[in-house]
Amino acid sequence: MYKIFIAIFILLLSKTNVFAQSDIEEYSVENTWGLNKNTNSSLLGGVVFKHSVRNSKNSFTSYGLELINVKHPSEQKVVATTGNSFTLSKVNYFFAIRGQYGREYNLFKKAPQQGVQINLLTSVGPSIGLEAPYYVEYNQAIRVPYNPSTHSIDNITARGFPFQGILQSSIILGVNLKAALSFEFGSQKSSVSGFEAGFLLDAYTRKIYMISEADNYAVWPSAFITLFYGSIK
Repeated sequence: MYKIFIAIFILLLSKTNVFAQSDIEEYSVENTWGLNKNTNSSLLGGVVFKHSVRNSKNSFTSYGLELINVKHPSEQKVVATTGNSFTLSKVNYFFAIRGQYGREYNLFKKAPQQGVQINLLTSVGPSIGLEAPYYVEYNQAIRVPYNPSTHSIDNITARGFPFQGILQSSIILGVNLKAALSFEFGSQKSSVSGFEAGFLLDAYTRKIYMISEADNYAVWPSAFITLFYGSIK
């Protein structure tokens, strides 16, 4: 997946000479929300929000918030005798809440009616990790936090309800660093759409205990892509 992101960067940067850097009406504020996919997630990683304020002709200050479901790379789903699936040896979900303060620098401006605008983004901020117990249905009777040392997989019939253990979460503090390129498309004067692709590093004060029979980590690097839509004014 890292190679895919790098290829996207090279391809789009190689074509930027076809987009005119014409003078267009400048906007002062941009608000966007988006859906995130990353190398530590399944199909959908989470949701993001960003508020950007112009500092100068070619730079913005940005404030971001991300809510991401982090998955362990060793997760393996198995099918119970009932036909329902659960994740083998998974003891905790992990959700990352990231605050971000950053800067955006305009590299290539969009032409007046169409084209692509490319921005370079960097940010840093606090991360709050929620380590929530992973519940399973045991003996077709009760839902309990999964303990691989005492719960036989032959007696597990389903996983628990989504977010069932969220109120029992342990909180782990950390920091995050992000670097990305943003590609903005569209011709509407009041809206913006596009995607952001780059790399992010999360570092926590201790290892995140997710899979009992695998190495668990305190530092989580990832490549990501975010599809976004928003407004400008």
